[in-house]
Amino acid sequence: MKGGKKLQQHPLTKANAATRQEIWGKGLCFLAIGLIIAMVAALLFFITSHGIKTFSHDGVSLWQFLTGTHWNPGVVDATGQPQVGALPLIVTSFAVTILAALLATPFAFGVALYVTEISPKHGAKILQPVMELLVGIPSVVYGFLGLTLLVPTVRKVFGGSGFGILPGALLLFVMILPTITSLAIDSLNAVPQHLRQAASALGATRWQTIYKVLLPVATPGLLTAIIFGMARAFGEALAVQMVIGNATLMPTSLLTPASTLTSKLTTDIGNTIMGTLPNDVLWSLALVLLLMSLVFNLLIRLIAKKGRNYA
Repeated sequence: MKGGKKLQQHPLTKANAATRQEIWGKGLCFLAIGLIIAMVAALLFFITSHGIKTFSHDGVSLWQFLTGTHWNPGVVDATGQPQVGALPLIVTSFAVTILAALLATPFAFGVALYVTEISPKHGAKILQPVMELLVGIPSVVYGFLGLTLLVPTVRKVFGGSGFGILPGALLLFVMILPTITSLAIDSLNAVPQHLRQAASALGATRWQTIYKVLLPVATPGLLTAIIFGMARAFGEALAVQMVIGNATLMPTSLLTPASTLTSKLTTDIGNTIMGTLPNDVLWSLALVLLLMSLVFNLLIRLIAKKGRNYA
């Protein structure tokens, strides 16, 4: 107080409108980040706490769960353990995913090379809209098309019921093709242009430049594209369920009906009671899917880290 008047804050030290907006913006960003972290932590805790009940509460052996070949939670075997062997589901999930990735990768890389290196103008006009159209088709539509077109074709060509790993892998091949293609295009476009120019200056042909320069440099991104596609295929449920046959048996060929982790979850989760063994083992399958998703993400981070070190 001086002369009975309050000291006024200097204009230069007073927060203006831009400063207040920045404070509000930072606060909203931190709030959003906190909510996302809380949601992820709650999801992990919920699935994990329910998934381990099979072993902590119901007394099922973890080894039997991972290596057993018979799935019938309502039946007890000679040792007194319920028949909850998830090995057929795990093997089928990996078989469908790997086969779909093997089929999709050459096509995806071919399209990516055509769009980026051979005919960028025509590729951008024709192929990219087609890829975007494939991404926008719902899974149930893919499954219905597979059920009405793919399964009868497999039955006619190879015999049998038409259901099995092969139609599931073929269906997933179409579904993950846009994912791998889009990421492969981004990886090839990220290669510095001066590397192409240097290869041309040395007299390299287009295919020599692609094989000797572009593909080695873009390898981390291309591997990331493959893993993203595999993660997409591994987690697909509805479309695969409609063409794979949904028989919980150890697969003996590509043409015998089988079941994946996701298809078993979607078919059985509505027919169980919360807290019972049949419901607990389904949560254990969900926990396996969650762990596999974490593994896929870890692989992506490792490949991206090696790519940065390479660069």
